[in-house]
Amino acid sequence: MAPFRERTTRAAHEVTMKLSTDRILTTHVGSLPRSAAVVDFLYKKENGEQYDRAAFAATMQTGVAEAVAKQRAAGIDVVSDGETSKVGYATYIKDRLSGFAGHVARPPHKDLAPYPEFREAMARMMGKQSFKRAACVGPIELVDREAMKIDVANLRAGLAAHPSPEAFMNAASPGVISAFQSNQYYPTHEGYVDAIVAAMKPEYDAIVAAGFILQLDCPDLAMARHTGFQELDETEFLKRAAYQVEALNHAVRDIPADRMRMHICWGNYEGPHDCDIALEKVIGLVLKAKPAGILFEAANPRHRHELEVWQDAKLPDDKVLIPGCIMSTSNYVEHPRLIAEQLCQYARIVGRERVIAGTDCGFGSFAGYSRVDPGIAYKKLGALTEGAALASARLWRARG
Repeated sequence: MAPFRERTTRAAHEVTMKLSTDRILTTHVGSLPRSAAVVDFLYKKENGEQYDRAAFAATMQTGVAEAVAKQRAAGIDVVSDGETSKVGYATYIKDRLSGFAGHVARPPHKDLAPYPEFREAMARMMGKQSFKRAACVGPIELVDREAMKIDVANLRAGLAAHPSPEAFMNAASPGVISAFQSNQYYPTHEGYVDAIVAAMKPEYDAIVAAGFILQLDCPDLAMARHTGFQELDETEFLKRAAYQVEALNHAVRDIPADRMRMHICWGNYEGPHDCDIALEKVIGLVLKAKPAGILFEAANPRHRHELEVWQDAKLPDDKVLIPGCIMSTSNYVEHPRLIAEQLCQYARIVGRERVIAGTDCGFGSFAGYSRVDPGIAYKKLGALTEGAALASARLWRARG
């Protein structure tokens, strides 16, 4: 296998996000299936039950090490901690920030609302979502700095046992936090988002300072149109999304663009998705966001055609495309040749060096709640690796 080369744009010792210099690299969106022991502890904590804190810590550390080991066994180059310690990718913040409390039930997703029997069937198959959707009921401040330090330590320990060329850590963007946790305190949505920015900035900075790539999860720029912000019309939604991009850029003002990537999606669930806002309506906002890497849905049948949107977009020279080549809501294992074909299509748009193979979404956005069997999830990641190898053979043979 070809050696990795580090691309730098500043001082030689400052390592930036690795690009596909010698072959197409592989990664994923972040969350992975958690073990039964991890899920049990997370929900005991979530529900305010008594639990052994030392055993909790040991279980999380073991869970991260296992996640890293499985990613490396599947051939993934840029790995994560699997978001092992988080009950939900956007709801974990209530345990780290002040000002959040209670649980606010949300209306069904706009595309699912007309199908109550389908919603009931999905709940029977996957279990009901039992994590808390807290509301903002008071001033927001960072009150738990230790949680991030522990996450960093656990990922470092996992990497020490199972080395990887590069690693990333997820963090909820200000916009997605506002989409999941409704505002009942700040006079305006803008004031609410500004407070989130101030409270989350230390987490963003800490991930990069630890030597990891920061991944900002930003479904608020697409999914929230038919979920958390479905009461807005399209014009109002786009105005809100534009402000959230500005807020995100302010939150990461001290972080180089090539130390970050962002993920946009339309919701990690099986459903009609016929209310999804079109990519062409939000791509301008996505490209204004500072992170260099962009992970996006490109494998599922509702968004695979949007390759043409990326073809027509005026992409800045520093952007790196990380298309989803495998679905996170289906137990089909994608054929490596199909994955290779897709990667080659994106390479023709931005060049082979600026394409990394990714996934549509995470396999465990919420602990214990997934459509995909854990073993099959890792088999799909293995297929991603095989597809990337096939694409690499074509692209490097074609251009030398």
